[in-house]
Amino acid sequence: MNQLQKNKIIDTVDILNIDEATKLAQGQKCVIVTGVTGQDGSYMVEHLLENTDYLIFGGVRRLSVYNHENLSTISSDRFKLINFDLTDSHTISRIIEKLQPSYFINFAAQSFVGSSWDFPQQTWHTNTTSVIDILEAIRLYNPSCKFYQAGSSEEFGDVQYTPQDSKHPLRPRSPYGASKAAARQVVKVWRDSYDLFAVQGWLFNHESERRGEEFVTRKITKNVARIKKAIDNSEDFEPIELGNMEAKRDWSHSADFVEAVWLMLNQEKPKDYVLASGETHTVKEFVEKSFEYAGIGVHWYEDEENPMLNKLMDKNTGKILVRINPKYYRPAEVELLLGDPTEAESELNWQKRVDFSELVRRMVINDIEKINAI
Repeated sequence: MNQLQKNKIIDTVDILNIDEATKLAQGQKCVIVTGVTGQDGSYMVEHLLENTDYLIFGGVRRLSVYNHENLSTISSDRFKLINFDLTDSHTISRIIEKLQPSYFINFAAQSFVGSSWDFPQQTWHTNTTSVIDILEAIRLYNPSCKFYQAGSSEEFGDVQYTPQDSKHPLRPRSPYGASKAAARQVVKVWRDSYDLFAVQGWLFNHESERRGEEFVTRKITKNVARIKKAIDNSEDFEPIELGNMEAKRDWSHSADFVEAVWLMLNQEKPKDYVLASGETHTVKEFVEKSFEYAGIGVHWYEDEENPMLNKLMDKNTGKILVRINPKYYRPAEVELLLGDPTEAESELNWQKRVDFSELVRRMVINDIEKINAI
């Protein structure tokens, strides 16, 4: 029977405590994946179910609201949720000591760059201190466990050369980027000092149909779907408000990256890699492509003296579809990120499958289908 089935809802009552998980794990090889309610974690679980026979524990926090939508397609007796808080060192130690995982894959983070200026200490504690706690627990209780830390292209920040590879200096321009850069150094220090199998992937921007709605790409595609529905129903609509349209990013699909993560964890010796598409596109291009796949013709009104007045308009009606709002600009902007995936491609034999256009198409169609189902 196919392990991945549609419409299986995982309720909070299914979340195991440490003792319950320990009983299940006895005599079995297991993997711990944090951040399973996000896009990377959920795709990782699916990849492991399809390609391994491991018991998989997904770390989640008990919340009063349901946030497990990305897990709704997963139905397998080999996948269990476990109550887990990345900011609680005691919990981390107990889980690693009791479950004795073969792999620990850490996708959990405070991953919204914009919010890291509002919550810099929380960002640091979640993204950096937790990595020390995990690695210390592995060192003390399960030194054979292989550890993966999800890094970010935001660590490169104020880039010195393009494309960025694993040798590029870390020059972050946000509290988020700084927290990830510090975590990368922690991984290296614990690996070198204690001979642990600990690796980090510098993941350049990656999106999917499961991307959180607070991220700009999903904000774009969800609102394009909203506008399309309004146009189809001859209804008024509010335009999308965005910040820096000229920021250039290297976008890939999340599912492609999790395959590379598993390859990294199963190489002979631990080594860090850049995961990227090797091409760059502006936010403006992402917006234009999104409306194209929604079947809406567009044109730009551009003010040469004040770019903040630029607007994207419906070619047929002249209605404003997108306008610039300065509040969405970052205090310190990263203008260009472009990764060099050559090492990962040649040494891990990894290749991306989804290009930029197909990524945008999938996200737009997914959001159109969702909003039409309401």
